[in-house]
Amino acid sequence: MPAGPAGGREREILTAIVETFIASGEPVGSRTLARSSREGLSAATIRNVMADLADAGYLEQPHASAGRVPTAEAYRYYVEQLSGEAHLSRENQSIIQDTLTGVSDVQEFMERTSHVLSLISHSVGVTVATSGSQNALEHVYFSRLADQKVLAVVVTRSGVVRDRVLRLDISQSDLDLAARYINENFRGWTMADLRAEIARRLEQERSEYDRLMKSIERLYQQGALASHDEKQSVFVEGAANLVGSSVAGQEDWQRLQDMLRTLEEKEKVVKLLGAYLDTRQEAVRVVIGLDEALPSSSLQNFVLIGAPARVGGEVMGSLAVIGPTRMDYQHTMSAVSYIARLFDKLLNESE
Repeated sequence: MPAGPAGGREREILTAIVETFIASGEPVGSRTLARSSREGLSAATIRNVMADLADAGYLEQPHASAGRVPTAEAYRYYVEQLSGEAHLSRENQSIIQDTLTGVSDVQEFMERTSHVLSLISHSVGVTVATSGSQNALEHVYFSRLADQKVLAVVVTRSGVVRDRVLRLDISQSDLDLAARYINENFRGWTMADLRAEIARRLEQERSEYDRLMKSIERLYQQGALASHDEKQSVFVEGAANLVGSSVAGQEDWQRLQDMLRTLEEKEKVVKLLGAYLDTRQEAVRVVIGLDEALPSSSLQNFVLIGAPARVGGEVMGSLAVIGPTRMDYQHTMSAVSYIARLFDKLLNESE
């Protein structure tokens, strides 16, 4: 892998080429760069620098008379130089918040996130809700905050504390009774098994414990015991965006078909995100060239920009954008980061 352009002029020109190509989709020529050069560089000077960048593996020339286009190495270098975190436009923040606000269930959040990521990035939005079967219940606690408000706190044996404010009007004595019933009967159960058993008992034991089960049913329906399902849920939206993207040339059509087939197979989507997104990572990760995870899929011309989705310290899944190498990296990275933070906030918020 190249170590990076040696001088400031080379770095500036390479950055300008990448950004110009992302914006236009057309090979970039020296005259185009000369017209916008802040240093007033001549086209001849820029041509010499472009030749050096091509020799170093950062540029390629699709046709003999055309300008240059960035290689995967150029994009990798460009992403590494992006400093700080660009703020999303207010319009995009509003779109995200309007789409996600009010969601209190992980599955629904992931489904909506795949849609809004696709909408904002004009690429493919992908989300995976992972299993939380390793997190068994330690105890629950319910507290009446005010009229129509109840605080539900769930503590797992892995140490994760999850709280949620529910819009319910239940007396504190009934809340205490419901919490005692759940703690005495379900401590040590996985959340998925607990939810399934609660649903079964709501049908079978309603008459025997009518008041108790009615309180539990209302808490249950409001998501007091919400957690992840045992199986992984995969949501993919925006595959049609790839068809209209700048995957150029007849030789790339097979790669596009391979990507579309990959996105249709959920187990491959899970493998793809699992290979590149480390649950320990804190920042958004950008991966340029995805053929390492699925060697037979010819995905070297595609990019994944993703992050784990957490509630507190617990990883609930992952979210990502998949698209061609020519994409607005800063914008997409900011959108993924913003949604990942919003995920934690919305599913933990206390009103």
